[in-house]
Amino acid sequence: MSAATALMTCRLATAADADALGALFHENARHYFGDKAPALEAMTAHVRDDVLAPHANVEILLAEQDGRAIGFASFAVVHPAPDLTGQLFLKDLFVTEGARGGGSGETLLRALAKIALERRCSRLDWTAEDYNPRALALYDRIGAKRLPEKVYYRFDGDALKAFAGGSDGRLVLRDGPIGPPQDEA
Repeated sequence: MSAATALMTCRLATAADADALGALFHENARHYFGDKAPALEAMTAHVRDDVLAPHANVEILLAEQDGRAIGFASFAVVHPAPDLTGQLFLKDLFVTEGARGGGSGETLLRALAKIALERRCSRLDWTAEDYNPRALALYDRIGAKRLPEKVYYRFDGDALKAFAGGSDGRLVLRDGPIGPPQDEA
């Protein structure tokens, strides 16, 4: 069976997949950030300690071919959504360079669609970079609807810190973390 026709499987990642996911996350970071990507060891530790931790509130769908990890999709089910359902939000979809063009991205998306239906979600949403023509072509080809009425916003870095630390006087935040402690077992 050739690489193009080899069976690809998708499954939810577990803590036992930390090394494989660390390598995939590292390749993803190198793809987007080049030499500014964290080292493989740091990325694997991040995956083990943060991404696969019980408090992470994210799941990873792992794509494998011939027992080798070739891609992932990070996602979460969020509420509210129409008709008392959830919304599956895809944060990131990544396929290794050698596996691109063979249907892996579409297979991951179809597996996510199945998960969305199993979890009573009424939609599957994601964003895409406008400078990634291969991804945009895939999403258009499979019939995903572009939403020109949506605008994507972000706070990051110092702007995030400044916004979190500021107040317009109408809101008082209590001292300490707002959510549950991150080290709960």
